[in-house]
Amino acid sequence: MRSSTVGVVTNDAPAVDFREVLELERIELRARLAELGPDAAGGLSYDSNFADTSQVTAERGEAEALAATLQETLAEVEAALQKLVNGTYGACEDCGAPIGPARLEAMPAARYCIACAAKH
Repeated sequence: MRSSTVGVVTNDAPAVDFREVLELERIELRARLAELGPDAAGGLSYDSNFADTSQVTAERGEAEALAATLQETLAEVEAALQKLVNGTYGACEDCGAPIGPARLEAMPAARYCIACAAKH
């Protein structure tokens, strides 16, 4: 039986519009990156007159780590959206088996089925 969910072949797929979920996540990630400032991808800027240099260094490290994580997640979401376009969404990148609907519902940008994810 083919699910009505775009690009996903499963038997018991939940009624989730993964394209909409992924597009909303992309918007949220872009907004969070914008909140970090225009230099979030390539280094954040701070006031050079700030009195506590160690605090600035710590905050910069935290903000840069967050920006890197957000960029990585955004890339995964955009790759999942491209898979929807290609008709390959919902297939494990390692073994090609369908990724379980519960996993996709929990992690719409999942690249691997549970068995293959355990190997990574």
